[in-house]
Amino acid sequence: MEGTRLKEIKTDLLIIGAGPAGLGAALYAARSALEFKIVDKLMAGGQIITTEFIENYPGFKDNISGYDLMSTIIEHCKKFNISIEEYMELGAIELLIQYGTGGSGKFVCTGEEVKIISKAIIISTGTSPERLHVEGESEYIGKGISYCATCDGALYWDKEVMVIGGGNTAIQEALFLTKFAKKVYVAHRRSELRAVKILQDRAFDNKKIEFIWDSIVEKFSGSERLEEVTIKNVKSGKKALRKIDGVFEYVGIKPNSAIAAGLADLDTNKFIITDSKMQTRQPGLFAAGDVRNTPLRQVITAVADGAVAATYADKYISDMI
Repeated sequence: MEGTRLKEIKTDLLIIGAGPAGLGAALYAARSALEFKIVDKLMAGGQIITTEFIENYPGFKDNISGYDLMSTIIEHCKKFNISIEEYMELGAIELLIQYGTGGSGKFVCTGEEVKIISKAIIISTGTSPERLHVEGESEYIGKGISYCATCDGALYWDKEVMVIGGGNTAIQEALFLTKFAKKVYVAHRRSELRAVKILQDRAFDNKKIEFIWDSIVEKFSGSERLEEVTIKNVKSGKKALRKIDGVFEYVGIKPNSAIAAGLADLDTNKFIITDSKMQTRQPGLFAAGDVRNTPLRQVITAVADGAVAATYADKYISDMI
């Protein structure tokens, strides 16, 4: 805050983001007896807490919700007396001190009331939903357009909704919405889905789900809330106006990587580039989970990334002494 002296915190390791990757890193940092802080700009758990069920996480043979899985991991963290600072948003990472031939250094991150100085940082900030960027979209976000069926699905009891997308998340959320809505339309720009076959089979067998193939949304419209969607067939060019009560968008993700600007290399999609040790080009700066250029974005790989990042962050800090 302007005119207010920031509280200065010094620590060996700062973990930014308390989703699966960050919590995995925290567990390994605690077991290594590192002095560290873990913070998140929202509540701990990450985006996965909005997922209705997870059926491919080892050790849980029955489906478990994303919320319950992350609650279990958070409880595990408490066993190691890990304290998570929630609702703490930090600005871009700065290199405070640089020394040595290897470019080793200390880092600083500043928030509204705090300045954290650390020897190493693990970025585990995950991703955010991508938007369509079409007419009317911004106007109706929260007024008929949502990015979380688990959060808002119950608002559409016995109504008609549309899911946009054809990947795993889109189809999984469409299936979830059939619990509430009387009809779920799935609009996909291609003629086939990208989701795994088991999800496709469930969707095709569900009588509440109807597919709108080879189609994109061109416009959202309504009065105080969303009422209509303009759909265009990409092959014929034909447009149709469809009455709808709600829309759920799942058209992609974008990495929350801005915090690493100038210190880490990014790929063409802005994901942070790391080596197999989760280290960026800047020694002491690591990235883990969905925010990095990983070939698979799942809870299991994010937790593993966190474990690897913390292990090599510990080695990096030890070598500084």
